Amino acid sequence: MSHSHSHQHHNVRERNLLIAIFLNIGITAAQVVGGFVSGSLALLSDALHNFSDVVSLVISFLASKLSKRKASTHKTFGYKRAEILAAFINASTLVIVAVLLIIESIKRFQNPQVIDSSLVIWLSLLAIAFNGFSVLLLKKSAAHNLNMKSAYLHLLTDMLASVAVFIGGLLMKFYQLYFVDSILTLAIALYLIYVGYDLLKNSTRILMLFTPAHINIESIVNRVNTIENVKKLHHVHVWSLNDDELHLEAHLDLKDNISIENFNIILLQIEAMLTKEFNINHITIQPEFNKADSKEIIVQD
Repeated sequence: MSHSHSHQHHNVRERNLLIAIFLNIGITAAQVVGGFVSGSLALLSDALHNFSDVVSLVISFLASKLSKRKASTHKTFGYKRAEILAAFINASTLVIVAVLLIIESIKRFQNPQVIDSSLVIWLSLLAIAFNGFSVLLLKKSAAHNLNMKSAYLHLLTDMLASVAVFIGGLLMKFYQLYFVDSILTLAIALYLIYVGYDLLKNSTRILMLFTPAHINIESIVNRVNTIENVKKLHHVHVWSLNDDELHLEAHLDLKDNISIENFNIILLQIEAMLTKEFNINHITIQPEFNKADSKEIIVQD
């Protein structure tokens, strides 16, 4: 991907995030007022989720801005991890909001109240329309970026929650089933935990420098060891810096005491192999010959 194309893609993402932010501010304000007027906990819970959407979208927007800043001697990676940190924060808020909703839904189930279902229906339809548009704006970027995926999931779950609130409003209006309000709130909360946990797990793996799930280090070592004059690849670390950069650093034990020029030939072979077969795009190799150190694949530093 060229620099200009990447920059243009960033600008489109940020524009879409801004549109989604303003749409969700409007939804949140309308639902807070409507929730208090109608007495609907489901509507207020949807408003709370929408507010968390606003916060998450702002975090995602700022992280996207930061990720474009250049590296420096004090920040040699720049702010490339800002978007992963944003994804972690957004996933955490999904789970926290869900726990709060579960507590409130249990309280309301024990003490159901009469609700103005007409207001619930109209406001939920407004939320479905606004969130649906926001979801479409972010869908493409969410497939390639964990930060955008976290924002997208916030909006998608809120749209689904609004659909549930709409159905609940109909049941309350025509069948006076007011306990449905609490049940829908609980269902929304459980779904938030379901999607939030997966995002939290993935962002935590990256922040903790865990080996990406699709990478098999033993396979990498075995493939590199087939290259001529390579004795053993060892002391291996593989981690994701962000959604786009997959790093490997390792020690390479050589069979012969070769020149740097000859090592460069081997290094080019390794880089081509790892990029093509494992999609690793940042490779650092330390060459060794008869060095007295551990030759284990994984070494505790």
